[in-house]
Amino acid sequence: MTTFIPALTLPAAVFAQPAASILLPVAVGTAVGFSSRPTDTQKSYMALKQPPFRPPPQAFGPVWTILYGLMGYAAHRAYSTGMHPLSSTEQHLLTKQGATLYTIQLGLNLLWMPLFFVAKRPIEATVDIVALTGVAGYLTYIWGKVDPIAGWAMVPYLGWLGFATYLSAGVGYLNDWDTKGKEVDSPPSTKTTDTKFVDEK
Repeated sequence: MTTFIPALTLPAAVFAQPAASILLPVAVGTAVGFSSRPTDTQKSYMALKQPPFRPPPQAFGPVWTILYGLMGYAAHRAYSTGMHPLSSTEQHLLTKQGATLYTIQLGLNLLWMPLFFVAKRPIEATVDIVALTGVAGYLTYIWGKVDPIAGWAMVPYLGWLGFATYLSAGVGYLNDWDTKGKEVDSPPSTKTTDTKFVDEK
């Protein structure tokens, strides 16, 4: 059982305001993506040996934008329902615990890209995303008890995290857990049909 930890929890105003709750993860996720130099990130991504079913690099931006928005909606919905004056004491408690878990998982989420692409530490990045998936799964369960719609809104995010964990571990394994110094000469074409990875002919 987690507890509510104010020092590790976003301000209540973020959860209470729908626009702030939805836009915050979208904004910080986009900021981290751009701070990791997207062109260089794509060069590195294309140069790495990839496991089967890996998506083209152009897919990640739109997918994450949608998932961050759903995550923010779930946060607002669960908080508004759980902290309503007519809600039970248990719902209040679960909502506050969920707010702490939400903040922790958001931090773990934002840490993955710098770990994997900037620091080039695939082992640490994979440990991070495994922990993230676990925390997000528990959060989905808690918020589902507070408000079923909030719980279901987290399901696509949780599913994508499972897939991303597979990709992170797969890339690490196929590249001997060493991604330093690997990058192609130019970023991939914007056309999906032209996307070629280093292990493709």
